[in-house]
Amino acid sequence: MDRTVLITGCSSGIGRATARAFHEEGWTTYATARDPADIADLEETGCRTAALDVTDGEQVTAVVDRAIDETGRIDCLVNNAGYGQHGPAEDVPTELFSQQLDVNVLGPHRLTRAVLPHMRAAEDGTVVNVSSVAGRIAPPGMGAYAASKFALEGYADALRNEVAQFGINVALVEPGPVETAFRDRVDEEMDRLDRTPAYESLYDAQEDASLVSGQSSPFASTPEEVADTILEAGVSTDPDPRYAVGGFAKVVVYGRFVPDRIRDKLLGLAGKL
Repeated sequence: MDRTVLITGCSSGIGRATARAFHEEGWTTYATARDPADIADLEETGCRTAALDVTDGEQVTAVVDRAIDETGRIDCLVNNAGYGQHGPAEDVPTELFSQQLDVNVLGPHRLTRAVLPHMRAAEDGTVVNVSSVAGRIAPPGMGAYAASKFALEGYADALRNEVAQFGINVALVEPGPVETAFRDRVDEEMDRLDRTPAYESLYDAQEDASLVSGQSSPFASTPEEVADTILEAGVSTDPDPRYAVGGFAKVVVYGRFVPDRIRDKLLGLAGKL
Protein backbone atom coordinates (compact mmCIF):
# COMPACT_ATOMS: atom_id res chain seq x y z
CA MET A 1 0.00 0.00 0.00
CA ASP A 2 1.28 3.46 -0.89
CA ARG A 3 1.83 5.47 2.27
CA THR A 4 2.65 9.14 2.78
CA VAL A 5 4.83 10.84 5.38
CA LEU A 6 5.28 14.56 6.06
CA ILE A 7 8.54 15.53 7.79
CA THR A 8 9.57 18.95 9.10
CA GLY A 9 13.10 20.29 9.50
CA CYS A 10 14.78 18.32 6.71
CA SER A 11 17.55 20.79 5.84
CA SER A 12 20.13 18.76 7.74
CA GLY A 13 20.78 16.17 10.41
CA ILE A 14 17.93 14.07 11.73
CA GLY A 15 15.27 15.42 9.38
CA ARG A 16 17.34 14.82 6.26
CA ALA A 17 18.23 11.28 7.37
CA THR A 18 14.58 10.58 8.20
CA ALA A 19 13.40 11.71 4.77
CA ARG A 20 15.89 9.34 3.16
CA ALA A 21 14.88 6.47 5.45
CA PHE A 22 11.16 6.75 4.64
CA HIS A 23 11.84 7.23 0.93
CA GLU A 24 14.04 4.12 0.82
CA GLU A 25 11.23 2.25 2.57
CA GLY A 26 8.96 3.12 -0.36
CA TRP A 27 6.87 5.87 1.23
CA THR A 28 5.78 8.99 -0.62
CA THR A 29 7.92 11.42 1.34
CA TYR A 30 7.25 15.13 1.77
CA ALA A 31 10.49 16.67 3.03
CA THR A 32 10.14 20.27 4.20
CA ALA A 33 12.43 23.07 5.34
CA ARG A 34 12.31 26.83 5.65
CA ASP A 35 14.57 27.20 2.60
CA PRO A 36 13.75 24.77 -0.24
CA ALA A 37 17.28 25.21 -1.60
CA ASP A 38 18.55 23.28 1.43
CA ILE A 39 16.58 20.19 0.40
CA ALA A 40 16.95 20.34 -3.38
CA ASP A 41 19.12 17.21 -3.29
CA LEU A 42 16.33 15.30 -1.55
CA GLU A 43 14.00 16.21 -4.40
CA GLU A 44 16.56 14.83 -6.85
CA THR A 45 16.45 11.48 -5.03
CA GLY A 46 12.65 11.29 -5.34
CA CYS A 47 11.31 13.06 -2.26
CA ARG A 48 8.68 15.75 -2.72
CA THR A 49 9.88 19.00 -1.18
CA ALA A 50 8.21 22.16 0.05
CA ALA A 51 9.00 25.36 1.92
CA LEU A 52 7.70 25.17 5.46
CA ASP A 53 8.31 27.41 8.44
CA VAL A 54 6.47 25.69 11.29
CA THR A 55 5.65 29.08 12.83
CA ASP A 56 3.69 30.08 9.70
CA GLY A 57 0.13 28.77 9.86
CA GLU A 58 -0.57 29.50 6.20
CA GLN A 59 2.44 27.48 5.07
CA VAL A 60 1.40 24.63 7.34
CA THR A 61 -2.07 24.55 5.78
CA ALA A 62 -0.67 24.79 2.24
CA VAL A 63 1.76 21.88 2.68
CA VAL A 64 -0.84 19.60 4.28
CA ASP A 65 -3.42 20.48 1.61
CA ARG A 66 -0.89 19.75 -1.12
CA ALA A 67 -0.07 16.31 0.30
CA ILE A 68 -3.76 15.45 0.58
CA ASP A 69 -4.52 16.74 -2.93
CA GLU A 70 -1.63 14.75 -4.46
CA THR A 71 -1.83 11.50 -2.50
CA GLY A 72 -5.17 11.58 -0.67
CA ARG A 73 -3.57 10.71 2.66
CA ILE A 74 -1.00 11.49 5.34
CA ASP A 75 -0.16 8.31 7.20
CA CYS A 76 2.65 9.70 9.32
CA LEU A 77 3.65 13.16 10.54
CA VAL A 78 7.20 13.61 11.85
CA ASN A 79 7.52 16.79 13.91
CA ASN A 80 11.28 17.20 13.78
CA ALA A 81 11.95 20.92 13.22
CA GLY A 82 13.46 22.60 16.27
CA TYR A 83 16.49 24.28 17.79
CA GLY A 84 18.03 24.89 21.22
CA GLN A 85 17.93 28.15 23.15
CA HIS A 86 20.49 27.63 25.89
CA GLY A 87 21.73 30.00 28.55
CA PRO A 88 20.84 30.86 32.17
CA ALA A 89 17.11 31.44 32.53
CA GLU A 90 17.65 34.97 33.87
CA ASP A 91 19.57 35.94 30.74
CA VAL A 92 17.03 34.63 28.21
CA PRO A 93 14.71 37.50 27.20
CA THR A 94 11.01 36.71 27.07
CA GLU A 95 11.05 37.30 23.31
CA LEU A 96 13.67 34.61 22.73
CA PHE A 97 11.94 32.24 25.15
CA SER A 98 8.71 32.77 23.24
CA GLN A 99 10.44 32.03 19.93
CA GLN A 100 11.78 28.79 21.40
CA LEU A 101 8.29 27.68 22.39
CA ASP A 102 6.82 28.81 19.07
CA VAL A 103 9.13 26.55 17.07
CA ASN A 104 9.51 23.57 19.42
CA VAL A 105 5.98 23.34 20.83
CA LEU A 106 3.50 25.39 18.84
CA GLY A 107 5.07 24.27 15.55
CA PRO A 108 4.25 20.60 16.20
CA HIS A 109 0.81 21.66 17.43
CA ARG A 110 0.09 23.51 14.18
CA LEU A 111 1.10 20.52 12.07
CA THR A 112 -0.74 18.05 14.27
CA ARG A 113 -3.98 20.03 14.14
CA ALA A 114 -3.72 20.21 10.36
CA VAL A 115 -3.25 16.46 9.81
CA LEU A 116 -5.55 15.01 12.48
CA PRO A 117 -8.84 15.49 10.58
CA HIS A 118 -7.41 13.45 7.69
CA MET A 119 -6.07 10.74 9.98
CA ARG A 120 -9.41 10.56 11.81
CA ALA A 121 -11.24 10.15 8.51
CA ALA A 122 -8.87 7.31 7.58
CA GLU A 123 -9.06 5.84 11.11
CA ASP A 124 -5.30 5.42 10.89
CA GLY A 125 -2.12 7.44 11.27
CA THR A 126 0.92 8.13 13.44
CA VAL A 127 2.35 11.36 14.82
CA VAL A 128 6.03 11.10 15.75
CA ASN A 129 7.37 13.97 17.85
CA VAL A 130 11.16 14.35 18.00
CA SER A 131 11.86 15.37 21.59
CA SER A 132 15.10 15.01 23.57
CA VAL A 133 16.46 13.60 26.78
CA ALA A 134 16.19 17.26 27.86
CA GLY A 135 12.45 16.61 27.87
CA ARG A 136 12.99 14.28 30.82
CA ILE A 137 15.97 15.84 32.66
CA ALA A 138 16.62 19.61 32.71
CA PRO A 139 20.32 20.48 33.17
CA PRO A 140 21.40 23.98 34.28
CA GLY A 141 21.78 26.40 31.39
CA MET A 142 19.11 24.71 29.28
CA GLY A 143 15.94 26.00 30.92
CA ALA A 144 14.22 27.40 27.82
CA TYR A 145 15.07 24.42 25.65
CA ALA A 146 14.16 21.87 28.34
CA ALA A 147 10.89 23.72 29.00
CA SER A 148 9.98 23.37 25.32
CA LYS A 149 10.76 19.66 25.30
CA PHE A 150 9.01 19.00 28.63
CA ALA A 151 5.99 20.76 27.13
CA LEU A 152 6.19 18.63 23.97
CA GLU A 153 6.31 15.49 26.09
CA GLY A 154 3.24 16.49 28.08
CA TYR A 155 1.44 17.48 24.90
CA ALA A 156 2.20 14.11 23.30
CA ASP A 157 1.09 12.18 26.38
CA ALA A 158 -2.29 13.90 26.40
CA LEU A 159 -2.68 13.65 22.63
CA ARG A 160 -1.85 9.95 22.58
CA ASN A 161 -4.82 9.15 24.80
CA GLU A 162 -7.14 11.58 23.05
CA VAL A 163 -6.69 10.13 19.57
CA ALA A 164 -6.22 6.43 20.34
CA GLN A 165 -9.97 5.94 19.93
CA PHE A 166 -9.63 6.99 16.27
CA GLY A 167 -6.88 4.48 15.46
CA ILE A 168 -4.16 7.16 15.60
CA ASN A 169 -0.83 6.58 17.34
CA VAL A 170 1.47 9.15 18.95
CA ALA A 171 5.12 8.46 19.75
CA LEU A 172 8.03 10.43 21.19
CA VAL A 173 11.62 9.92 20.06
CA GLU A 174 14.15 11.12 22.63
CA PRO A 175 17.71 11.34 21.30
CA GLY A 176 20.71 12.17 23.40
CA PRO A 177 23.66 13.87 21.69
CA VAL A 178 23.57 13.49 17.90
CA GLU A 179 26.28 14.10 15.30
CA THR A 180 24.64 17.19 13.82
CA ALA A 181 25.21 20.95 13.73
CA PHE A 182 22.74 21.41 16.61
CA ARG A 183 25.44 22.86 18.88
CA ASP A 184 26.35 25.46 16.25
CA ARG A 185 22.84 26.90 16.48
CA VAL A 186 23.00 26.68 20.28
CA ASP A 187 26.17 28.78 20.27
CA GLU A 188 24.59 31.31 17.90
CA GLU A 189 21.57 31.70 20.14
CA MET A 190 23.69 32.10 23.27
CA ASP A 191 25.71 34.80 21.53
CA ARG A 192 22.51 36.87 21.36
CA LEU A 193 22.27 37.02 25.16
CA ASP A 194 23.46 39.83 27.40
CA ARG A 195 25.57 37.77 29.77
CA THR A 196 25.26 38.31 33.50
CA PRO A 197 28.80 37.99 34.95
CA ALA A 198 27.49 35.99 37.91
CA TYR A 199 26.71 33.12 35.51
CA GLU A 200 30.10 33.02 33.81
CA SER A 201 30.85 29.53 35.13
CA LEU A 202 27.56 28.32 33.68
CA TYR A 203 28.45 29.78 30.29
CA ASP A 204 31.83 28.10 30.51
CA ALA A 205 30.11 24.81 31.26
CA GLN A 206 27.83 25.26 28.25
CA GLU A 207 30.80 25.88 25.99
CA ASP A 208 32.53 22.79 27.37
CA ALA A 209 29.34 20.78 26.81
CA SER A 210 30.30 20.41 23.17
CA LEU A 211 32.64 17.65 24.35
CA VAL A 212 29.54 15.69 25.35
CA SER A 213 26.94 16.85 22.84
CA GLY A 214 28.93 18.13 19.86
CA GLN A 215 29.43 16.47 16.50
CA SER A 216 32.66 14.81 17.63
CA SER A 217 31.29 13.60 20.96
CA PRO A 218 32.04 9.95 21.75
CA PHE A 219 28.55 9.77 23.25
CA ALA A 220 26.74 10.97 20.13
CA SER A 221 24.44 8.89 17.95
CA THR A 222 24.40 9.34 14.20
CA PRO A 223 21.43 11.05 12.49
CA GLU A 224 20.81 7.74 10.72
CA GLU A 225 20.40 5.91 14.03
CA VAL A 226 17.78 8.43 15.13
CA ALA A 227 16.10 8.26 11.72
CA ASP A 228 15.87 4.46 11.95
CA THR A 229 14.08 4.83 15.29
CA ILE A 230 11.67 7.41 13.85
CA LEU A 231 11.00 5.05 10.94
CA GLU A 232 10.38 2.19 13.37
CA ALA A 233 7.80 4.29 15.22
CA GLY A 234 6.23 5.48 11.98
CA VAL A 235 5.74 2.08 10.37
CA SER A 236 4.68 0.23 13.52
CA THR A 237 1.01 -0.59 14.00
CA ASP A 238 1.53 -0.24 17.74
CA PRO A 239 4.51 2.04 18.44
CA ASP A 240 5.92 2.54 21.91
CA PRO A 241 4.97 5.81 23.59
CA ARG A 242 8.68 6.69 23.92
CA TYR A 243 11.95 5.71 22.27
CA ALA A 244 15.24 6.80 23.85
CA VAL A 245 18.00 6.79 21.23
CA GLY A 246 21.60 6.00 22.10
CA GLY A 247 23.28 4.61 25.19
CA PHE A 248 23.82 8.07 26.68
CA ALA A 249 20.11 8.90 26.33
CA LYS A 250 19.00 5.63 27.89
CA VAL A 251 21.22 6.19 30.92
CA VAL A 252 20.13 9.81 31.34
CA VAL A 253 16.44 8.94 31.12
CA TYR A 254 16.83 6.69 34.16
CA GLY A 255 17.85 9.81 36.05
CA ARG A 256 14.19 10.74 36.42
CA PHE A 257 13.92 7.99 39.04
CA VAL A 258 16.64 9.59 41.16
CA PRO A 259 15.32 11.81 44.01
CA ASP A 260 15.40 15.50 43.07
CA ARG A 261 17.96 16.56 45.69
CA ILE A 262 20.37 13.82 44.69
CA ARG A 263 19.91 14.56 41.00
CA ASP A 264 20.56 18.27 41.64
CA LYS A 265 23.83 17.42 43.38
CA LEU A 266 24.88 15.15 40.53
CA LEU A 267 24.11 17.85 37.97
CA GLY A 268 26.08 20.36 40.04
CA LEU A 269 29.03 17.98 40.20
CA ALA A 270 28.86 17.37 36.46
CA GLY A 271 28.94 21.12 35.87
CA LYS A 272 32.07 21.50 37.97
CA LEU A 273 33.76 18.62 36.18
